[in-house]
Amino acid sequence: MRLASALRRQSHPLIWLLAGTMLSTTPALAQTAPEAEASADEGVIVVTARKREESIEDVPFAIQALGAATLEQNQVGAFDDYAKLLPSVSFQSFGPGQSQIYFRGVASGANANGSHSGPQPTSALYVDEVPLTTIGGAPDLHIYDMERVEALSGPQGTLYGASSLSGTLRLITKKPDTSKTEYGYDVTGTTFGKGANSSGGTLEGFFNVPLSATVAFRASAFYERDGGFISNVPGSRTYQIEEDDGEDGTTLVNFGPVTNSRFVKKNFNDVETWGGRAALGIDLDSNWTATPAIIYQSQRSHGTYLYDQKVGDLQVQDFTPDYSSDEWTQAMLTIHGKLGSWDVTYAGGYFGRDTDLFQDYSSYTLAYDQFAPYYVSFFNEDGSILDPTQSYRGRDHYTKHSEELRFSSPSGGRWHLTAGLFFERQSDRIWADYFVPGLAATGMGITVPKCATDDIFCTRVNRIDRDYAGFVDGSYDLMPNLTVNAGIRYFVTRNSLSGFSGFASTTGDPTSCAPSADPNMPCLLFDKTIQQDGETHKLNLTWKFEPTAMVYATYSTGFRPGGINRRVGVNPYKADTLDNFEVGLKTQMFNRMLTLNVAAFYEDWKNLQYGLTSAGAVGVISTYNAGTAHIKGIEGDFTLRAGPVTFSGSGTYVDAKLVTAFCPIAPSGNPDCSDPDTVAAGIGTPLPIQPKFKGNVSARYSFPLGKADGYAQVSVGHQSGTRSYLTDVEADLLGSTSGFTTVDFSIGGKFGNYSVEAFLQNAFDERGILSLNTACVPTICGAYARAYPIKPQQFGLKLSARY
Repeated sequence: MRLASALRRQSHPLIWLLAGTMLSTTPALAQTAPEAEASADEGVIVVTARKREESIEDVPFAIQALGAATLEQNQVGAFDDYAKLLPSVSFQSFGPGQSQIYFRGVASGANANGSHSGPQPTSALYVDEVPLTTIGGAPDLHIYDMERVEALSGPQGTLYGASSLSGTLRLITKKPDTSKTEYGYDVTGTTFGKGANSSGGTLEGFFNVPLSATVAFRASAFYERDGGFISNVPGSRTYQIEEDDGEDGTTLVNFGPVTNSRFVKKNFNDVETWGGRAALGIDLDSNWTATPAIIYQSQRSHGTYLYDQKVGDLQVQDFTPDYSSDEWTQAMLTIHGKLGSWDVTYAGGYFGRDTDLFQDYSSYTLAYDQFAPYYVSFFNEDGSILDPTQSYRGRDHYTKHSEELRFSSPSGGRWHLTAGLFFERQSDRIWADYFVPGLAATGMGITVPKCATDDIFCTRVNRIDRDYAGFVDGSYDLMPNLTVNAGIRYFVTRNSLSGFSGFASTTGDPTSCAPSADPNMPCLLFDKTIQQDGETHKLNLTWKFEPTAMVYATYSTGFRPGGINRRVGVNPYKADTLDNFEVGLKTQMFNRMLTLNVAAFYEDWKNLQYGLTSAGAVGVISTYNAGTAHIKGIEGDFTLRAGPVTFSGSGTYVDAKLVTAFCPIAPSGNPDCSDPDTVAAGIGTPLPIQPKFKGNVSARYSFPLGKADGYAQVSVGHQSGTRSYLTDVEADLLGSTSGFTTVDFSIGGKFGNYSVEAFLQNAFDERGILSLNTACVPTICGAYARAYPIKPQQFGLKLSARY
């Protein structure tokens, strides 16, 4: 019923087409779906990173793949779980479904405040052939019945364009199979240790069934409940409100203490997630295959996933309700076939997502209760003070429509060519309300017309980003073991931003705010479109000096379009570009017992986009081009099989710094470079978010356990500390995170069709901090910064069955 409801809300012809196709029982002619499957044979994984099937050891750029076995062995269920296994990937987050993903240190923290009218993400997330990334980032797809996760580091230059400035994550699902019937389930129980002692669990199941010799159906579903580990503890606060003293001056008036007794709760950040995936594999004839698929996921969470280190370990003091919901549907259709000897692939997708976030915003009140027009609003007509505790509610409705058509020449010859066309349109309807309950009833409050009743500030913004591209990628064997590859992608982007964001007083200025036809919008404060075009390219040379060893050199470029700032008078921000220079080695030695992949890279990031506020902007974020940064580093991974023991590991070292100074922002809202001695961030400033080192290593021992196959595994991960903000003032206010090390243990066995596993994650309850975040800009809310932690110590028991 929930799935049907979601389809009705997100009505689109492609969704109805897919739903109808999946429910159809009309026989079709048969062929296997084109997506490659991972193979555990001799440790080789087959990937499709270059839009064709090949061993990961033959891909001439840095790629790390987590196969189905690795995902299961590390209890991967969500983005946080697999991100810790990918050293080139870093992220910052406010909680489930609110993560920004970065590769190789290409991070400015521009969207750390959740301003979806800012720049597009620097990294793309794909599900099979379809991009899932939206303007506000990517949803957190539950990982189950998944073939593998592919992490493509660096700009790919040709085959991927949308939001792929720094890298691309690909989630490859398991496909319908006409050759067999199979099904299975997994039941997991978990509990957090130490002070949390809250329980949760997951129910998961899948099945694959041939409907005929030519049609197969595969579906999976899950329900997950995570117990909380952050507590809202008792607290009180007193507001100091500035009042007119009647003699051309002001005086401070106290209000309080205000307590949070109504909202105190232990382990209050629980979350429930459920959903599923369904796909048909239809062989239309001996050369053509269609694979319609649909994914639905819904998430409900309470509390906050960030804690206040000044209050206590895994504790906060929130004075309003905290909750969020995230519901989305992704419909996909892939058609694969042949025209003569050439492969033809069409991939189309339609995505709809609704998010609703309600959170405590009282720290903003504390910082602003002495500034007009805020303090004016906090008095009733009789002179008494209204409780100024402020709340925030943000709602976004995202859509994304993408289509790609490409042609590939036959494999196995001396040359290979892939060419295609790509189209994408994505939108975000942004509703944000900043309100004080009872504000309108005071008769003195400066509320915003047409927005929520008690709003003191509101945002009603419509954003549409479009991307049109054509690409060609070709390779030629200069010699049997020496190959040159080159490609180019030409694109046109057209991005629009319209709406209102501000105070009630803004609507009183007829020169800056035009009448709006939207009954929910106070007026039209901005309505602009920016169009850009350009190209990205790549050049690669690969030398396979042994059958199982090669070296390569790659030059590739990336591009992210500029956009429009919602604050009146602030200039649009320019596109930023990335030049990537990479050399690497891939080798398998000792009869494939040891696999070793190493890559060194140097990246030149020009006009990097960065979000910041300026004096007098009342916390409104604008996006600027902060200069040029150079990023250099090395990354690699290895696997060693020594009899019953398998050792594996990966790591990345990144040195990312500004090489030009970032000018301060003037009260006008635009950069002011008139004083060379004053900068917002100087030459040599480290880029934020990405740790200099991040790595992991694991050892897995397999042994007979009676009639069962037993195993034991230990994994160790470490990452260094990070800078929280690019600019100096904000970085000093928030401080930096510290490095941390985690240890995970698991033990289990397989008994025929069944397997049992016990695991202990973060065994020593290390309090690793991934990012430091604020509810509003750090210059206002920096004193109330909160930490996003890794999961605390967690015990788990899992039972699985496969038939």
